[in-house]
Amino acid sequence: MSDSSHSASPGGKEAFHQLIAGLTAEIAGRPLDAELDRWLNANHGAGSPTFARLGAACRQGVAEGWLCEREGGGIKYGRVFKAEDALHRFSVDVVDMQDIAGPHHTHPQGEIDLIMPLDDSPAASFDGRPAGWCVYGPGSAHRPTVAQGRALVLYLLPEGQIKFTA
Repeated sequence: MSDSSHSASPGGKEAFHQLIAGLTAEIAGRPLDAELDRWLNANHGAGSPTFARLGAACRQGVAEGWLCEREGGGIKYGRVFKAEDALHRFSVDVVDMQDIAGPHHTHPQGEIDLIMPLDDSPAASFDGRPAGWCVYGPGSAHRPTVAQGRALVLYLLPEGQIKFTA
């Protein structure tokens, strides 16, 4: 069956939601700090089944057009899910960046990032970090930067809170 539209395959977006909900259930209520960063990388980091499933789901979503559907300033991006109880009050965004710095912003309640270098850019890093997780605490700020190639980055934001710098 060939379909050239951008509708999600059966279970595509729903399966992605379930994957994220399973992960957010494990981190709900934990402080966004260096300990959570270590825990995520030890339990769900590069090379883990969770990392592989999330990476495959993100690549599928981009290919099907329901992830990273917007573009601005050389960055493809999009909020997939707003903060909701089923996702333990985390919103979910995914960006597609290649050798670029994004807009400066602060994280009122912190930010959890999953860095997924694309196959042709295995050395791609996000804010100097390789494939895996990066946790920013409440009140932190940065100019998100992908270097040495191209990566998809999944963002989990408590209550969807992000403040872009004017």
